[in-house]
Amino acid sequence: MTDNAQTRRAAMAGAALTVASATSLAALAAPRGTAEAGLESGGIRAIGVETARTNYRGRPALRAIALENVSGLDRLVLLNTPPFSDCTIEGWISGAPAAQASATARGFVGIAFRVRDEAELEAIYLRPTNGRADDQLRRNHSVQYISHPDCPWERLRAEAPAKYETYVDLEPGRWTHVRIVVHGARAQLYVDGAQQPTLIVSDLKHGAEAKGAVALWVGPGTIAHFSGVRIRP
Repeated sequence: MTDNAQTRRAAMAGAALTVASATSLAALAAPRGTAEAGLESGGIRAIGVETARTNYRGRPALRAIALENVSGLDRLVLLNTPPFSDCTIEGWISGAPAAQASATARGFVGIAFRVRDEAELEAIYLRPTNGRADDQLRRNHSVQYISHPDCPWERLRAEAPAKYETYVDLEPGRWTHVRIVVHGARAQLYVDGAQQPTLIVSDLKHGAEAKGAVALWVGPGTIAHFSGVRIRP
C-alpha cells in the first residue's frame, strides 16, 4: 500500500490529523506538491504563505506568514485529506499582524473546509485585534464566515449585516481553541471550549452536498500559528 493510500484509509476511519510535530506531519499527510521554504517536502502544501515548524507559546506549531502580492483570494496551507462533506475540525490557532502590515491588518487566521481547486472554499476565521478594540463595531466583526469565490466578506456584510460575523473575546498572538462542526448546509464555531456556538451559519453557500479538503487559512499581513489541528469525519 502506498503512503497516500495509508493516509486516506486512516483519515476515513476517523484517525486524527494533527499539526503538532515533524513526525506527525510526515506520517499523516502524504505528498501533494512542493512545499514553501521551511517545510519538509511532502508534508503539506502551502499557497501564498511561508511556513516553518516551530515552538510557539509552549506548543509545537506550524508557523505560516502571509506573503504579499498573492494573486488568489486565499492564502492556505492545504492538508492532504479526503474530500470531506461533513466533519469536525478543531485545534489551536493564533494570529497577529506582521510588523510591516498595514493599519487595516487584524491578524486574520482561521480554518477553511470543503476546499476545491484552491479557489473554491468556505472558511471561518478570526480577527484577533478586534476582540478587545475600544470600538464596539470592530468588536462585532471579531469572527467571520466567507464562501469563495462568490461570497467574500464584503458582499456578505453588505447583503446581510451581522448574519455571518459576530463578537468573541480575542487577543492577537494568543492561542485560541476553535472547533468547527460542518454538517450539510450548516456550520457552527465553538471557541475556547464553550458549550454554545459563537457563530452559526445555517446556509453554507456551496450547498449541503459540497465536498472538499481542509486547509489552514491565513489573511493578508498576518503571522499565524497552528497546533493540534484534528479532523474527524
